Amino acid sequence: MSEENKFPPEKNLPAGYVVPDVWKWDQGEGEWASINRPIAGPTHDKELPVGKHPLQLYSLATPNGVKVTIMLEELLALGHKGAEYDAWLIKIGDGDQFGSGFVDVNPNSKIPALMDHSTDENTRVFESGSILLYLAEKFGALIPKDPAKRTQAMNWLFWQMGSAPYLGGGFGHFYEYAPIKIEYAIDRFSMEVKRELDVLDRHLAENEYMAGDEYSIADIAIYPWYGRMVMGGAYGDSAKFLDVASYKNVIRWAEQLSKRDAVIRGRIVNKSFGEPSEQLHERHDASDFENKTQDKIGE
Repeated sequence: MSEENKFPPEKNLPAGYVVPDVWKWDQGEGEWASINRPIAGPTHDKELPVGKHPLQLYSLATPNGVKVTIMLEELLALGHKGAEYDAWLIKIGDGDQFGSGFVDVNPNSKIPALMDHSTDENTRVFESGSILLYLAEKFGALIPKDPAKRTQAMNWLFWQMGSAPYLGGGFGHFYEYAPIKIEYAIDRFSMEVKRELDVLDRHLAENEYMAGDEYSIADIAIYPWYGRMVMGGAYGDSAKFLDVASYKNVIRWAEQLSKRDAVIRGRIVNKSFGEPSEQLHERHDASDFENKTQDKIGE
């Protein structure tokens, strides 16, 4: 069957669409269209602020950002005073991630990005999984010391890094954010997300945490994506659409993690949406959770 007969233009979406020989960028429509572009590099000059702590986090409370703030709060809860940090809000809808200072920290222009000023070279760390691993190794915490358990934690950390784009950029985009509803795209990514949830559910049926009986960076990485999903906090009414209630082991695990004090704190750092009491735009001291949430400062 020829390509023309297999994919006739009238069956394409939009109707009449034919794949060109060479792709050309059209900014298009949709919630994030104004900040998407096919090239890297800064769009404007803007220095990043630097606070009083060696660890400087530049982020937003998306799932990838929440991973790191949970991690830092967990480290502080364990008594690692060197994990004190300043968290600065990066408004990706305004294009802050394309400022020259941010691009110097993360040339990929994605949050989160971390600077560690306690090192001689002022270490930059980007990609959320890399940041979690960097902090775990720096402080010797939240990563199993037993080689077999450590390997399991790493397996699941990298599983999350490879799988979540299907949930966010795939399912989440086409189900919630795309300017049109495309049945094929929604079906394709719904199938994959449900397969991923089943992977987690089967594993958590036999394990308390992702690495067995030990809470680790694997749980911290997976929770903001899949825990949020099964608890109904992602992409409108997608919890009903995906029948997340059927993944009982994932729900048990997510509810368990959601009660941790460090998780409760980490979820609201750099958050600029939702209830004012659950928004802490910047975090510079532990007292900020009591004194500087949006309901307290009234901004």
